[in-house]
Amino acid sequence: MFETLGFETLTPRTASILFGLGLGAAFGVLAEITRFCLRRGLIGGGQDNRSALAIWVTALAIAVLGTQAVVQAGWIDFSAHRFYAADLPYLSIIVGGLLFGVGMVMTRGCLSRMAVLGASGNLRALVVLFVAALAALATLKGLLAPARVALEAVAIPAPTLPVWTAILPLLLAGFLIQNARPRAGVLLLAALLGALIPLGWVGTGLVLQDEFDPITFESLSFTAPLADTLFWTGASSAIGANFGTGLIGGVVLGALVSAVIAGRFQWQGFEGPGQMGRYLTGSALMGFGGVLAGGCTVGAGISGVATLSVAAVLALVTISASAWAAGRVDARLTSRSNAGSDAHPATQAQPQAV
Repeated sequence: MFETLGFETLTPRTASILFGLGLGAAFGVLAEITRFCLRRGLIGGGQDNRSALAIWVTALAIAVLGTQAVVQAGWIDFSAHRFYAADLPYLSIIVGGLLFGVGMVMTRGCLSRMAVLGASGNLRALVVLFVAALAALATLKGLLAPARVALEAVAIPAPTLPVWTAILPLLLAGFLIQNARPRAGVLLLAALLGALIPLGWVGTGLVLQDEFDPITFESLSFTAPLADTLFWTGASSAIGANFGTGLIGGVVLGALVSAVIAGRFQWQGFEGPGQMGRYLTGSALMGFGGVLAGGCTVGAGISGVATLSVAAVLALVTISASAWAAGRVDARLTSRSNAGSDAHPATQAQPQAV
């Protein structure tokens, strides 16, 4: 369709970068305002946690309904997309989902949340993004690629989901909204965020497609785009930017502007080596696990599930279950550590014998 738009100097790839930049900026603003985060919704049972989960599932419901609406209209077709591959690499998805879920609990947020926090002045989040991008790049193209290939080889024929299942996230969102009663304004912003997913699919799968210069058919995601951004940053003279690099740049820019205007920008760093070690480990798990699972909580969890892909649903369920279990273990360990500190108050250190 791109060739019919009449652009003389703008190529489909350049247009996709600009489109990713705009889409990412919108996501960054909306995610920063709503504190969009699946981990926060899964960990803990307070009102804030329930509201966070309702917000996240509302975005998912709108993404699924919007994507399936444009599919039924004949605008886009996922039959040749990787989410609809003939084989389901279930072992890779399960292992990746488990690792990603644990990793996002260790870092206190998934990759999309880290991008928003990093733009808001959180230096811990920026370190997480760099390490996760490096791990993802190593899994896609480098040292960890053989492990990925071996896990992906274990597969079964992929089943399909009927179209009527698209209504299930909406029913779940309704239940969670009734239970948590988040603010109407925040729900509206969550719905707008969810609408970015079908917009991304239509943009890259219809509007910007050119048979002479095709681009990748994709929507919002963070694992592979972070790896692409890191690769492009270090070798921009050899490889070009793409939709993903524009997307990451847009998210950072949008979240930064939103945080500065609202007065929420604040520099934050690591509290000590123990915390830094925890975050480094978690970020590596997210980078490696995100590639194995086929995406993060946004790439597979929202954009992927919106296609009604069994692979994406399996990834989201595994990530969610892993994060929930890891959150409970983490809470118990923290509680025991605090109890131990209370029972054994610190005493003045004795000089060491020499």
